Amino acid sequence: MKIRKITLNDIQELKKIGIYTFTETFSSQNSKEDMTQYLESQFSIENLKTQLTDPNSDFFFVEHDGKTIGYLKINLGAAQTDIKDENALEIERIYVIKAYQGQKTGQKLFNKALEIAEKLNVDFVWLGVWEKNFKAIQFYKKNGFIEFNRHSFKLGNDLQTDIMMKLNLS
Repeated sequence: MKIRKITLNDIQELKKIGIYTFTETFSSQNSKEDMTQYLESQFSIENLKTQLTDPNSDFFFVEHDGKTIGYLKINLGAAQTDIKDENALEIERIYVIKAYQGQKTGQKLFNKALEIAEKLNVDFVWLGVWEKNFKAIQFYKKNGFIEFNRHSFKLGNDLQTDIMMKLNLS
């Protein structure tokens, strides 16, 4: 497995893997209308271009035998979705195709985020995870994250609750 930074040249592949993994992960628990609305806004070329050119955000693909099997998005400073702490790094997304889960793929992406956080000497890493995504919550707990708050997340017209978790590094 190889991890590499995503560039604007990868925008179509990012859109494809983003829609695929989000749909695979959440479509069974959400309405088709809410999923469509969310995917069309979040994974539009314009929105992805804005995110990819933000100096406070980075995306990484994880590839296996030349195939993209997942990705990571991290945010710093003003790009963070909630906290906006200059001494924090947000993991906004870690998504892996289901067929490659359980093979340490998500752990490799997580480790990449942690490596960057340590290089930047941030105080903590944080994230929001849907309260019904039990597998992800367990993954983050296993990696030392603790729950510290909750926030709302809108998927289409459905207002959902995310558990906010953090890992202190200092």
